[in-house]
Amino acid sequence: MVAPRASTLSGRTGAVVLGDADVPAALAVCATDPVGSVLAASRLEHAAEVGLRRAGGELWGYAEDDVLLAVCWVGANLVPVGGTADADVTSRALTAFADLGRNRGRRCSSLVGPADAVLGLWSRLRRTWPAEREVRAHQPSMVLDTDPRVAPDLRVRRSRPDEYDTVLPACIRMFTEEVGYSPASGPAGPYEVRVRRLVEDGRSFVIVDGDGGRRPRVVFKAEVPAVAGGVAQVQGVWVDPERRGERLSEGGMAAVVKATRAHIAPVVSLYVNGYNTRAVRAYAAVGFREVGAYATVLF
Repeated sequence: MVAPRASTLSGRTGAVVLGDADVPAALAVCATDPVGSVLAASRLEHAAEVGLRRAGGELWGYAEDDVLLAVCWVGANLVPVGGTADADVTSRALTAFADLGRNRGRRCSSLVGPADAVLGLWSRLRRTWPAEREVRAHQPSMVLDTDPRVAPDLRVRRSRPDEYDTVLPACIRMFTEEVGYSPASGPAGPYEVRVRRLVEDGRSFVIVDGDGGRRPRVVFKAEVPAVAGGVAQVQGVWVDPERRGERLSEGGMAAVVKATRAHIAPVVSLYVNGYNTRAVRAYAAVGFREVGAYATVLF
């Protein structure tokens, strides 16, 4: 646990770069929207243990009269989180964060989080930060906090550490299809390290097909990289193109939900591109319900 220090918020109104002593207050802001804030809260829970520097990010906060009202986690992704329903306060916070972002420059590869916050912040930054590569303005945020409606596919299981070399190619294919470029950068690259850590932590789920004399290959996969506040967010859902149309996603996701609720967190969430109507229908069939919207700005 990081030793406590004086709060950066003392006497502050406006946006400021926060320190380790402010992490508990930032987590309290996240707690007002556990599903929308899970990306930031998962990083902040880690920072509460090891410190912001070792957690690999920076924490921005917006305060009025010494009260923290909104935060941004700034790492590989910039994730804004608002802790108030007051539209005027939210507008002031986003303007203050944009001023801070202009001064500090872009360090992230994306903005991602609740749609209103992401799009509001980007509308204030887009004239001064480098142009975006793509804006995904509507990504339904969905949750499931009961048993799935469809039978789990019994072939789904946690990836084993000795299967890393089988899992990694599927992860790279998924990322490349989703984002438009390969994340691969070598055995010790950040993406490779992330995949290995998820496998080792038991947060990587797969169906591995080794029949027909072929080398084992992943035909379905999903990960649970963000967990905080009783919420686990599933990401990286992928089905091998040769096996699409077999309803692997429905049974596969049902199995992931069942295992996640039993061993990781009681509420399972995800967000999906709004234009991917096939995926939205599949998640709804499993039992996920829409509770809001995310947005992503890719650079």
